[in-house]
Amino acid sequence: MRRLPYRPPYDWDAILGFLALRAIPGVELVQSDTYARSIEHDGAHGEIAVRLGARNTLQVTILFPRAHAVPAILERVARIFDLAADPIAIDRHLSADPRLAPLVAAHPGLRVPGAWDGFELAIRAILGQQITVVAARKLAGRLVTLFGTSVRPGGTDGLTHVFPQPVHLADAGLSALGMPRPRVAALSSLAAAAVANPRLFEAGPSLSDAVSRLRALPGIGEWTAQYIAMRQLREPDAFPVADIGLMRALEGEYGRRPTPAELVARAQAWRPWRAYAALHLWTS
Repeated sequence: MRRLPYRPPYDWDAILGFLALRAIPGVELVQSDTYARSIEHDGAHGEIAVRLGARNTLQVTILFPRAHAVPAILERVARIFDLAADPIAIDRHLSADPRLAPLVAAHPGLRVPGAWDGFELAIRAILGQQITVVAARKLAGRLVTLFGTSVRPGGTDGLTHVFPQPVHLADAGLSALGMPRPRVAALSSLAAAAVANPRLFEAGPSLSDAVSRLRALPGIGEWTAQYIAMRQLREPDAFPVADIGLMRALEGEYGRRPTPAELVARAQAWRPWRAYAALHLWTS
């Protein structure tokens, strides 16, 4: 067992709830106060379990066959749970906005949930386009059942597969998912791009550069690019402008649903922490 420190406050219930709603059947599991998932690292399989620990730490249990991989695994866990954030500075800045102030007071230390793997997140984002979070979760579970790798018995009950790697999806018969043909093509093309460039989902020199690079990928528009930048690239100012949830959250302020352009203008005051503002609005 390892411990990872964080700067308090930390809204553990909120981040756990976010991950629970999106947990892929067979790959992720949220039970009680613990997040568990299967993992793949350098071709080996294992699992992690994370829960709130004592003295401002997260308690991480790692079951993995290669001890030398533990530091890299812990680094990914820290990114999933946004442990590098400075919640005092973020909350102080966002609290200056009258609309966000009560939301920050209700959820001090709210984090932006990260992702174990950029390719997994991008595939999930495309699967979730134009459908509900629950429907996207079921579709991701079906993809894992069809194309993921089974894990050996003996681990956590309910963790049955690891998410498929790009090479497993590039030439797979994804039409079995029952999705529209253009979206199936987007998934296949994205997998091929990730095979060709293993560093495809690493952070770039700036948010605008990252979004432009992501938007060049098949099936990824502005919303999806910003979402990936938020959760995988850890860009604190990423902001999915056309998100329907954000526009609904501000309906009371405008007397109607604001336009994307109005939302962009409204969010200027939240920079450089627009990703955290988005989480507060989604949580509300």
